[in-house]
Amino acid sequence: MPSSTVEDYIKQIYLVAEKAPGESVLMGRVAEALGVVPGTATTMVKTLAEAGLVDYERRVGVRLTDRGRALALHVLRRHRLLEQFLVEVLGFDWSEVHEEAERMEHVVSDRLLERIDRFLGHATEDPHGDPIPNAAGELSDHVLETLESCALNKPLRVARISDQDTDFLLYVARAGLNPGAELHLLERNAAAQSVRLRLAEGGELTLGLGAASKIYVREQQG
Repeated sequence: MPSSTVEDYIKQIYLVAEKAPGESVLMGRVAEALGVVPGTATTMVKTLAEAGLVDYERRVGVRLTDRGRALALHVLRRHRLLEQFLVEVLGFDWSEVHEEAERMEHVVSDRLLERIDRFLGHATEDPHGDPIPNAAGELSDHVLETLESCALNKPLRVARISDQDTDFLLYVARAGLNPGAELHLLERNAAAQSVRLRLAEGGELTLGLGAASKIYVREQQG
């Protein structure tokens, strides 16, 4: 069974690569995601390459192999099912479950995980709107845009929050932008690097483009 360190590296490489499909992940990005210095990240990535979990090329970066991607999705399945269980069953707030799931994802057994999955009715999304891989390691196809790039003056629904930082999630929750929130994007101001939106529940809000890029939405039909 892979160590928790191996699982953390593989998961973070997957999550960083998800934002730029088809591209190698630079070692600086890996180190930043894991909170280590680049030399430490490079040493670990070389070990992962020897294990057949990644392909690594100096000065180019790292990519997951098929084995590495399968492991990453398995770890994400554990993490996201645990988050959903903590919210739906134990009553945790959606903005505080990430750190709890981080600690639990390495120790929960596959047997317990499948019981949780059945209990939750085979949920396809976690509390942040992130897709939950199924038992075969497959993800539902979600085509989403962010508030940084979506159309103006269309009825939108928040579908996913991609940044799991607790402070950011608390900010999103206070702003009323939880997954499921309905809104219209009124203006995108390139000079001010901001967007202005109106919530269906009332009130307008201005966000920086950095925050807007982390909030994924789906256009409502009808």
